[in-house]
Amino acid sequence: MATPFPEITDFSKMLESFKLPGVDMTSLLEARRKDVEALAEANTLAYEGMQALVRKQTEMLNASAREIQAAAGRMSGENPMESMAQRRDFVQQALKTAFENMRELAEMAQKSQTEALAAISKRAEQTMRELKAQSNRT
Repeated sequence: MATPFPEITDFSKMLESFKLPGVDMTSLLEARRKDVEALAEANTLAYEGMQALVRKQTEMLNASAREIQAAAGRMSGENPMESMAQRRDFVQQALKTAFENMRELAEMAQKSQTEALAAISKRAEQTMRELKAQSNRT
């Protein structure tokens, strides 16, 4: 498939040829490059956070499966009252673990989102400073 511009086209030179009065195209292009880098960093942080969540969920699922297997072996006793008490204890512990796991996963997700947002916020602050400096020059 043909591209609209040959691969060797230097877009910065092309844009600079449109000489707009009062517009520093080099600075403008540099600012947009930094914007793209900030978005890429935010995406990387978000992706890494999602990978960490998936790994943690897998660990939790495997641990739960092992606990269920172990509990099933312990609950096969002949005394029905003892078996019921063991089941009750197992369910209570399982619920406690599930809530702790949910809290941990929520904290991990929040941390990941905060880090990604921080990357974008940092760039937004830089952009505001750059715009202010640019307006002071004109």
